[in-house]
Amino acid sequence: QVQLVQSGGGLVPAGGSLRLSCSDRTFSTFAMGWFRQAPGEEREFVAAIRWSGGDTLYADTLEGRFTISRDIPAGTGYLQMDNVKVEDTAVYYCATGRRPTARAGAYDYWGQGTQVTVSL
Repeated sequence: QVQLVQSGGGLVPAGGSLRLSCSDRTFSTFAMGWFRQAPGEEREFVAAIRWSGGDTLYADTLEGRFTISRDIPAGTGYLQMDNVKVEDTAVYYCATGRRPTARAGAYDYWGQGTQVTVSL
């Protein structure tokens, strides 16, 4: 059974940086996506990566501030968040599936979520 374990997150000032991690100890990942959900909002796509090849996909609204990557031997994916804004405040989730896509329903397994709060 795949279990995704997330780490990182917390409180960060606007303009700062933060890195989120997501580990799959079964080493069965084909693609990993990151999503976020702010209070009262629907879950939205952030970024995705294909495990082999490293093809990436990003939400247009990020303006190049976030970078998704992976460490295959470690079975871990990362979301590097730079120049964060107050509107980036949300619970961030990682998910794994067969291919990188912005569609949440295409992912099979989800992490527990981690809170990111950006302060002024």
